[in-house]
Amino acid sequence: MRKYFGTDGIRGRVGDPSVSPDFVLKLGWAAGRVLARHGNGRKVLIGKDTRISGYMFESALEAGLVAAGLDIRLLGPMPTPGVAYLTRTLRALAGIVITASHNPYEDNGIKFFSGAGDKLPDDTELAIEDELELPLEAVPASALGKAKRVEDASGRYIEFCKSTVPSWFSLNGLRIVIDCAHGATYNIAPFVFEELGGEIISLGVEPDGFNINRAVGSLHPEILQQAVKREQADLGIAFDGDGDRVLMVDADGRLIDGDLMLYLIAKSRQQAGCLKGPVVGTLMSNLALEQALQRLGIDFARVKVGDRYIMERLKADDGILGGEPSGHIICRDRTSTGDGIIAALQVLAALAVSEQSLAEAASAVAQYPQVLINLRLERRVDVMALPGVQRAVRAVEERLGEQGRVLLRPSGTEPVVRVMVEGRDSDQVEQMAAELADSVREQVGA
Repeated sequence: MRKYFGTDGIRGRVGDPSVSPDFVLKLGWAAGRVLARHGNGRKVLIGKDTRISGYMFESALEAGLVAAGLDIRLLGPMPTPGVAYLTRTLRALAGIVITASHNPYEDNGIKFFSGAGDKLPDDTELAIEDELELPLEAVPASALGKAKRVEDASGRYIEFCKSTVPSWFSLNGLRIVIDCAHGATYNIAPFVFEELGGEIISLGVEPDGFNINRAVGSLHPEILQQAVKREQADLGIAFDGDGDRVLMVDADGRLIDGDLMLYLIAKSRQQAGCLKGPVVGTLMSNLALEQALQRLGIDFARVKVGDRYIMERLKADDGILGGEPSGHIICRDRTSTGDGIIAALQVLAALAVSEQSLAEAASAVAQYPQVLINLRLERRVDVMALPGVQRAVRAVEERLGEQGRVLLRPSGTEPVVRVMVEGRDSDQVEQMAAELADSVREQVGA
């Protein structure tokens, strides 16, 4: 059992015990000691998003890692996938990102990447937690690490993003609205798409330390939808605060979520003859995505919610594509982690090959309405083990047949059960979700 690490590093409200400057200093020291034992070299990269507390935690991490005898390379504001990429290409021992992703500025967290640009394995995270229980002892002064800034970090990552599409690819003639959520992509994404020839209208590119994810970005796609129609743009692209998620909007203002983007990329890869393994989604992936891929003869696999589990399945099956409806999309044939900029570029490249607009291409998948109800329980309980809940679920599944799904999923962090019903008819789905939620309430008290 982990004490501090969750499925995606450490995250919480700034000032909480595990998101405080003294803890992060010791975390840097503990991680430095463990990483030095497990890898070669002594160089560690540190990047961050744009929230105000990033300055504080950057200094704390730097002090802890230097005390453990490691050298630091500071990247400044950098998307999470950009840190993963630079960790690989600079042959670093590890990369660290100070970010709380799509959370508000009051939160922050720490994500780690191995030298290969992957998330740390479980045994390494557990070893870091064990080290945290020891008293902090700095190495002798002669062995202390040093720190310096990587001056061309943004340029390196911009060039890499552009390299993931064919040399013939161009955005000439396209008017694109980009929403960077006042986050880590603000000084990266507009340049990538502009240098590829697009006419770019930028939103969310004025971070002040407090406005990250606030009424902008992929959490609030309605802002992008309005801007695309107002600017008469061809499409829009919205990132989250650390740039590992992306959503798109077509010229009519229709939202193109992660499921639709994953379908477009998978279809293009198949037509090019380079699709490998199954496409991997999660328990929340829309049933229409699974059926659309099946019509193309593409295998689809579901895993638990979280990009960690998607990546595990992709590696196990030697697959190259996976993602979530939220827009966290992994293209393993291009990079080592979920990357919003690269995912968007792959969709645009697919459109260029098919000579279709985003609206035309996405119309091939008519997504099923989904209703999600969160029930807060009085206590943690395995609701699917209760006979009354089992009967209620079976009854809904029988009414849906093969044209829908039911999912009861407990939260991993709080006493909450998520009730999801998906089907063709939105009114029916809402009614069945409400009935199923009522059944759970009666059984467990919620």
